Amino acid sequence: MWCHSCYLPRLSLAHIVAVAATTSAGQRDYRDHVARSRLTVADLARLKGTRQLTMLRIFTIDEAAAAEQAGIDIASAPPELVSDPLYRKVAPSLFTLTGRSHLEAGSADDHLRWAGEMMLADADCIYCSGSMQRVEHLAKEYIPVVGHVGLVPSRAGWTGGFRAVGKSAEGALRIFDECVALENAGAIAAEIEVVPAAVASDISARLNRLSLWSMGSGAGCDAQYLFAMDILGDPSHRDLSGVDHVPRHAKVYRDFAAEYTRLQAERVAAFSEFRTDVESGVFPADDNVVPITEDELARFRSLLNQRKGSA
Repeated sequence: MWCHSCYLPRLSLAHIVAVAATTSAGQRDYRDHVARSRLTVADLARLKGTRQLTMLRIFTIDEAAAAEQAGIDIASAPPELVSDPLYRKVAPSLFTLTGRSHLEAGSADDHLRWAGEMMLADADCIYCSGSMQRVEHLAKEYIPVVGHVGLVPSRAGWTGGFRAVGKSAEGALRIFDECVALENAGAIAAEIEVVPAAVASDISARLNRLSLWSMGSGAGCDAQYLFAMDILGDPSHRDLSGVDHVPRHAKVYRDFAAEYTRLQAERVAAFSEFRTDVESGVFPADDNVVPITEDELARFRSLLNQRKGSA
């Protein structure tokens, strides 16, 4: 699912470099020992049907750095993140999708102009939830386009709301036809969201070149796509996803919510200790202040008394 606003915490370059360059002992992925090349459009076509790639929806520089270190293949990122100068410093090999829904993109030429700007910002492909004519308009100018089938949030009302799509034979066939149309229009890939796994697998097997990226549509496609916030159990960007819960198709690997609760308790404790130290006179201590020699202090006080006397 797509969200187009993004809060990007500003971190120092030193911090970013440190995040990108270090991992916990024993947790470094074996792929870190070999410099990775970023996937290309040609690679996606060549790899179709051979193995599943990994894909994450990310919102922050820290998530981008972590995805790079973990060896994730594809990232979906908001335009603001892709345009951040730090993004490619921490994620040089992430094949990155960005975009706007067709509701926000304006005319076909507006969309093409904006897509070109994003490609110049080092995006690798552009999301398009619009018509086949819009997809073709972008693709014929060599913009790598990623479509969307199944549950498409920006047009969910057309398929019955926010629920699984393709559970009837006719509905499944419509998804197949749409994938074929995307391929013929020049798209390089399509997100396939909340479609029965057997249906998605059969569709993927019958496509010649279109890479299918599964979000809740089983293991028979070309990439597995989850939101980083769901994997992390991280509620801090839930408002950006447009979904207020962890969806059924996601898997939670960590409990960042508990970590945030623990850290907040630590903040409160630290602030309380600071207040207590100030009230009791423990802070500031000698180590926290700038010293002056006794001779200079005496001279200052003498000068100060003269100034006061002349006032």
